[in-house]
Amino acid sequence: MSEISDPTGTAAPHGPLRVGLIGYGLAGSVFHAPLIAATEGLRLDIVSTSDRERQAQARAEHPQVRTVDTPQAVLDHAADLDLIVLASPNKTHVPLATAALEAGLPVVVDKPLAATAAEAEKLAALADDRGLLLSVFQNRRWDNDFRTVRKLIEEGTLGDIQRFESRFERWRPQPKGGWRESGDPAEIGGLLYDLGSHLVDQALTLFGPVVSVYAESDIRRPGAEADDDTFLALTHAGGVRSHLWVSATTAMLGPRFRVLGSRAGYVKHGLDPQEAALREGLRPGTEGVEWGVEPESRWGRLGAGASPRAGGGEPVPTLPGDYPAYYAAIARALREGGRPPVTATEAAAALRVLEAAKLSATEGRMVRIEARA
Repeated sequence: MSEISDPTGTAAPHGPLRVGLIGYGLAGSVFHAPLIAATEGLRLDIVSTSDRERQAQARAEHPQVRTVDTPQAVLDHAADLDLIVLASPNKTHVPLATAALEAGLPVVVDKPLAATAAEAEKLAALADDRGLLLSVFQNRRWDNDFRTVRKLIEEGTLGDIQRFESRFERWRPQPKGGWRESGDPAEIGGLLYDLGSHLVDQALTLFGPVVSVYAESDIRRPGAEADDDTFLALTHAGGVRSHLWVSATTAMLGPRFRVLGSRAGYVKHGLDPQEAALREGLRPGTEGVEWGVEPESRWGRLGAGASPRAGGGEPVPTLPGDYPAYYAAIARALREGGRPPVTATEAAAALRVLEAAKLSATEGRMVRIEARA
């Protein structure tokens, strides 16, 4: 880790860890910058974006921040920084993470880390060789509903899990364009790698390695170039089956989670409130704001042999969402050493599933994933 300096250049080894953020679009401005700024022990120091309006936005939202035009301009300040965060387009993740690690800086990368598991493993090896932290921003592990599902499973409330259903569904009949919806493979666009990265990571977090994948992937909307309606069926080594949906073409939304066990099931509708709060300009720690908390009317229901839509089952209080926990864990790992909250090796495992899903959808068959030592 580089020495920490205050704005006057005086050494301040116990001061905040200074963060360089590359990218100030949706990911950078809505998620990373606010969460970094809200984390004790971190300081957002410099932001890179070539867009002048976004530069002005960054300075208005974070008055202490410096803005520059290019990622290289951030890397040029490597001696003054303690962490690089990549919130840039997917295709830049591997080259920029490589450059940051080679400059001696720990790195947080927005998902997906790379296009392939092989690229992710190469980055992980580089970080290990340099003794540097490399982590992937999988904030959905700290969604309120996922935290609740995880608690119910770990406590044994549902019994042995048989089937796990998870959805990120939207109704967006008109494509928005941009690199996220580009059909150019170099852009790593489409819903499989976007929202699918979250759902696969959550399934692996809960149930461990996957041994087989079946997927169906379509381009439904006129003018769309990348997958906008995709289904994955995963078989985990432990026997659980995960069914995952990502779609921009769902006219009637299904439950966010339906988890079926040998004792009971849990069904939860709606989305975690943290993204909406961040988009509205609310921040963790704001006085009077109960961060990540949702009203009782949004709670999921637990039961057996009953329909939650007909009032069956019992309401289960949803745990608060906790996106701030990710960067708090990053700060702790940088200060104290140890494992980051999400590792590059975990990201590589998720990418193996996504690659298998892409192959399955293309060839119309189930794809097996070989066990790894």
